[in-house]
Amino acid sequence: MEHKVAGKQFFLFTLINYFGIGLGFVSTFFIYPWDKETLGIFSFVDSCAQLLYPLLVLGGAQALIHFSPLLEERVQKQLFNYSLYSILCIGSGVLGVLLLAYAFVPWESMHYVLWSFPIGLCLAMVELYKRQATTMQRLAVPTVFEKIIPKLSLPLFFIGIVYLGWQQSVGLLGFVLSFVLMICGIVWYMQAHYQPGYVRDFKLLFEKLSKKEYYKYSLYAFAGSFGSFFAFRIDGLMIPPFLGFEANGTFKIAVNLANTLAIPATGLFALYAPIISDLLKKGQLLDLEVKYKEVATIVLAIGGLFYGAVVLGIHPLLELLPTKSNLEPAVPVMLILGASMLVNMATSFNSEIISFSEHYRFNLIAILFLMVFNVSITYFFLSSTSLGIVGVGIATLLSMFLFNVLKTVYIYVKMGMHPFSWSYLYLVGILLGVGFGVHLIPDFGSWLLNLVVKSGGFIVISALLIYWTNVIPVVRTYLKSKW
Repeated sequence: MEHKVAGKQFFLFTLINYFGIGLGFVSTFFIYPWDKETLGIFSFVDSCAQLLYPLLVLGGAQALIHFSPLLEERVQKQLFNYSLYSILCIGSGVLGVLLLAYAFVPWESMHYVLWSFPIGLCLAMVELYKRQATTMQRLAVPTVFEKIIPKLSLPLFFIGIVYLGWQQSVGLLGFVLSFVLMICGIVWYMQAHYQPGYVRDFKLLFEKLSKKEYYKYSLYAFAGSFGSFFAFRIDGLMIPPFLGFEANGTFKIAVNLANTLAIPATGLFALYAPIISDLLKKGQLLDLEVKYKEVATIVLAIGGLFYGAVVLGIHPLLELLPTKSNLEPAVPVMLILGASMLVNMATSFNSEIISFSEHYRFNLIAILFLMVFNVSITYFFLSSTSLGIVGVGIATLLSMFLFNVLKTVYIYVKMGMHPFSWSYLYLVGILLGVGFGVHLIPDFGSWLLNLVVKSGGFIVISALLIYWTNVIPVVRTYLKSKW
């Protein structure tokens, strides 16, 4: 395998994601704040789907990346088919359990869980097809379907319920159908570039691959993904019983804004996944360490620039919006969640290194520990303090920090690698120094001028210093080759 990431794919992936984020910004700033309770209901359905889809995938998508470098192309296609077949079989069983629960469990929100099932099934299939697209370095087009369609459909159906008087069930049905459209588009694109044959005979696969090893890895990967939800995404399920759907909607707004920071890292980590797996299988740890440090510096630079701009410019921006009063409760949570995203980015692709190495069991141990920690501390903040959703945000930040410290230390102990370098430290100094300097600039009489000078000034000055000091050589080399 050629150990480099297609720059065009990364650029397109990031561009598409930020276009989707742009659509999300419009909705978050101008549509959702008018009815946060309805947004909280949609968020609850989405959280239930996020809980279901790791169960439906059952580690099959991660196994596709992990075992593919060991198999010839014909057997790789059988591995893909087996993962797809497993999703459909498990989905049938899960649907049966949910229908029985709906019939016999007297829980007023149970019907929202049923709405979440088809979304979870679509997400499971998207995860599998995206993993295959990643191995082919063709992630950009599937990302269009995954990121753009929900960003367009949710506000449309939200408007229909809030402003046009649609029944809630009509809006939820439309929301579900948008995910069906999403997976149909991804399958259509992948079929043009990858034809697995869709067979049900997996004899050859398990002649080449130990079934015991496959299930062992898949179950560890599933437990990690499932536990990861409880460790970092349980908020959407825990907030409504304590604070109601409106508070859940406010928290969702904060999550939407904070998630923008993770876009570049998500793209790089996804595109690097097959490369990491291949380097580990070949024992090329020195090459892997170079990429580990390089990517850490790149994503910290991008995340730091955006987070700094948000911190310096969020209040001037709110002053310019008609939904200011509805958005203000989400600001502290958004800044806390943004910091947790930055922490996760700053330690590079440590999860991928562990997942695709012989030490993949550690991810399960760490996530189970963090699952207990996050659920417990979130429950504490909700039940024993008056911090509300701010407390939930603090719980997420503490969990994310501890999780990444554990993974980074583990990789260093087991493989002798870490993501930090002198360039990394210089970059931290540049971001903190420029941010503090811009913060000291006196406020102007215009909120718009404050926004442009402080946020814009921070990005421009920091970016120029990063380029001139050459703390990220690969970026400077790439830019010079294009100019």
